[in-house]
Amino acid sequence: MVNSQVVVDQQVQNVLDALKGRTINHVYFVACGGSSAIMYPNKYIMDREAKNISSDVYSSNEFIHRNPRKLGENSLVILCSMSGTTPETVNAAEFARQKGALTVGFTNQPTSPLAQESEFVVKYLWGEESIAFNTNLGLLYQLTMGVLNVLEGNDKFDKMINSLSNLQAVFEKSNKQYESKALQFGQDYKDEKVIYTMASGANYGIAYSYAICILMEMQWIHSHAVHSGEYFHGPFEIIDKDVPFIILLGLDETRPLDERALDFSKKYGEKLVVLDAKDLDLTGIDEELKGYLAPLVLNNVLRRYAEQLADARNHPLSKRRYMWKVEY
Repeated sequence: MVNSQVVVDQQVQNVLDALKGRTINHVYFVACGGSSAIMYPNKYIMDREAKNISSDVYSSNEFIHRNPRKLGENSLVILCSMSGTTPETVNAAEFARQKGALTVGFTNQPTSPLAQESEFVVKYLWGEESIAFNTNLGLLYQLTMGVLNVLEGNDKFDKMINSLSNLQAVFEKSNKQYESKALQFGQDYKDEKVIYTMASGANYGIAYSYAICILMEMQWIHSHAVHSGEYFHGPFEIIDKDVPFIILLGLDETRPLDERALDFSKKYGEKLVVLDAKDLDLTGIDEELKGYLAPLVLNNVLRRYAEQLADARNHPLSKRRYMWKVEY
């Protein structure tokens, strides 16, 4: 059970307390866009650690329309929307509650529609006010491992909380480590019309988010997140010396997929930006959990790359053509 001496976020603890003595056989991670992407590494943890609990990641609107038959009173539905106003996600929370599921809404706005529709609310912090422990990913990791601890007695919960408490120091070291490389990335790639990303396993969601949120949404650069395991089943035909790829190498069990894709890419490509988690200083992160936590650090590094790219292109990350501006 949960060790009371471990300092877990109180909002997360409230959810874990509600789970005690309750039967949960399925966890649904439900969100859209970047909020959906952060669910992927949590799904990876569930796949690796859960003994009897199954899990899925759904885009919010498809969750409703697909209407999973297993969704019901033995389900935990974890939703996320930064503003808490994403209509599809708000509707998904209402839909899940109607089915009898326990719902947890992650948001930066605790009085938002998502918060009102969810049985439990976890407010996460963003930007300058945040540290790694209380970001969306930090709190989601606390909940995911806490669920496994409460429902199945998983013994890595304490290690996860302690590792997350040390993660901010890792972020700060990685920021310094990659400061000059991020600046160079912005200068080297500011005129590119297309930039692909590639990863697998726990890191795939990070690559996906960078493709659809940073490059496509915020920079209007064509992109696609290629799964390293799918690279040799079509996408590798696109590689040549003029095609940029950002390739993430993780520390989890799927790393061989990334290494194989990188080895091939080096033979035929020249514009390769490689971020290898083995190069990170992960002091303070439990050895057993480095594969799970590497995506959070790589995501932090990629944010620095995004900021430098935006500066070099004179295209702020906040700039939009359609989002929040027209009807859709």
